[in-house]
Amino acid sequence: MQLNKQPIERTCPEPEIFESVLSLDNQNILELGCGDATLTRLIAASGEGRTMTATEVDTIQHERNLQLDDLPNVTFLMAGCQNIPLADTSFDTVFMFKSLHHVPVPLMDKALEEIHRVLKPGGVAYISEPIFDGEFNEILRLFHDEEAVRIAAFGAIEKAVENHLFELREEIFFNNPVVFEDFDQYAARVIGATHSDHQLSEALYREVEEKFNDTVAKNRGQFEIPIRVDLLEKSH
Repeated sequence: MQLNKQPIERTCPEPEIFESVLSLDNQNILELGCGDATLTRLIAASGEGRTMTATEVDTIQHERNLQLDDLPNVTFLMAGCQNIPLADTSFDTVFMFKSLHHVPVPLMDKALEEIHRVLKPGGVAYISEPIFDGEFNEILRLFHDEEAVRIAAFGAIEKAVENHLFELREEIFFNNPVVFEDFDQYAARVIGATHSDHQLSEALYREVEEKFNDTVAKNRGQFEIPIRVDLLEKSH
């Protein structure tokens, strides 16, 4: 297993990755840390016979998700992945999109044990994590340095494989393209994300804005965020 891999040759939206390596039709699917349900919607509305449960720990975002009335095959729950209030061996696939590193480090092992518990025998966990690299990360780290927690998340996955909770089916590296129209949009989506309480001084805020604008002048607003996907199969 590799924490990072360079160069990464493939650039594509994440759905292109998981739809190519997983068969999701007629499955019971769990998404942990669903955020604003963007990927929840894509998964639930594609294919046939897909039933989803999507959990979130951010109260504000969870309340917004509960207002969605056009996803009849999705159930939204307020729950953390270290204590999943769902039955043993009840899901075919579990997704975590860039959320494992948000779990408190002492609870990461428990989160993976819980994923193992709720998966059916032979079920698959799809865990994608941002790599601590790239232009987007260089801006983010000015006010939110995630290097330590991303390393810890990778270590927890390695440990789960070493302890035979899962077998590593595949490790995939790709660049996820993200576009921001301007700094105001970046500030709203990243600095103002409701799952984190970013308190930036005026000086730091201006430093982040300057770094963002300098980078956008080179890349025309498109960032390629390097992502690692660990595709884990429940081994027993």
